[in-house]
Amino acid sequence: MRLFSDGRARSEPVTPPDWDPVDLAPRKLLLSDDDFQSAMLEGVSRTFALTIPQLPSRLCRVVSNAYLLCRIVDTIEDEPSLSGARKDYFCRQFLRTLESARNAESFSCQLCASLSSGTPPAEHELIRNIPRVIRITRSFSEPQREALQRCVHTMAKGMAEFQLRGEKHGLQSLEDLDQYCYFVAGVVGQMLTRLFCLHSPEIAKNHDPLMALAVSFGQGLQMTNILKDVWEDYQLGACWLPRKIFADEGFDLTDLPATRNRQGFERGIRRLIGISRGHLSDAVSYSLLIPKHETGIRNFCLWAIGLAVLTLRKINNHLDYTDGSQVKISRFSVKGTILATRLTLQNNALVKLLFSIAAWRLPPSPAPTRWSPAGTSDGRANRAV
Repeated sequence: MRLFSDGRARSEPVTPPDWDPVDLAPRKLLLSDDDFQSAMLEGVSRTFALTIPQLPSRLCRVVSNAYLLCRIVDTIEDEPSLSGARKDYFCRQFLRTLESARNAESFSCQLCASLSSGTPPAEHELIRNIPRVIRITRSFSEPQREALQRCVHTMAKGMAEFQLRGEKHGLQSLEDLDQYCYFVAGVVGQMLTRLFCLHSPEIAKNHDPLMALAVSFGQGLQMTNILKDVWEDYQLGACWLPRKIFADEGFDLTDLPATRNRQGFERGIRRLIGISRGHLSDAVSYSLLIPKHETGIRNFCLWAIGLAVLTLRKINNHLDYTDGSQVKISRFSVKGTILATRLTLQNNALVKLLFSIAAWRLPPSPAPTRWSPAGTSDGRANRAV
């Protein structure tokens, strides 16, 4: 599943204008670590390639690396030719490689040989470069490495757990969706919070309230991607929608390809849009806890939220969509989001007003739930309001 706020399309891998994935291999040796990570990032993610460079330079380097580590796990999960057991094996091997940095070359070769043409060329290239990605990871401070490794460890174990379930016709309940979103996105929100606090003592003063909202932030972005990519995921043999939500509306997710009782399906989608809206509202609250002078971090957060809200609006206005491309936001909308954010960035009241206007016609949101396992630093256990 597309991680966090990625928004990439497997059929349209995006590459930087000055390189081709086919000929990057001999040229990558000439790139600095920062340029290498930038090139890799542009190949595997649209949204993060846009938002990460807004961060302060030192933080940008760490977050870029963190994203590439997470994308490696995500590539394993998305590979259509691998069984659940095989994905679990590769996730475990990657964690061992990340922790010890030994056998990175052999792991990279083994995983590369197991990828099919269903995985985009840019991701093949990323897997071939696992040794270099990990070498960059090991150049960071111990607290930074610990934050990255904790995130990747939780993500890999959680993703493998869901792959082994083999639920191809949707998750059982909203609680299962909350749990899945925690493993693929909530942990990313927690990791980013730790990195932000390490970057700035002033941000660290808000550690607890930030961490309390971090999981919800990640879930809002991830649920937006799940809704946008529901048809593409189904073609890959996966469905992350909660069956109970749709059953309550009279729709059986096993009928997804036939879309019988289309109205029931659309009512279920609208309910999930409302839940996503609630999480994105939490994400705005999270962003406004970042000091106003940290404009790069605020841009990083608010651009992602703005793009997610516009995507939800597009879905809500086209509930009869049957392909993610039908609800893809335009370049004009992206530019408009960036401009509006920059104009309101340092005025909390205007940021809230902008979100309210953008989300005005979306379905109402219930109080969002934030799933996290007992003992995590946000102090919650399981689903808590």
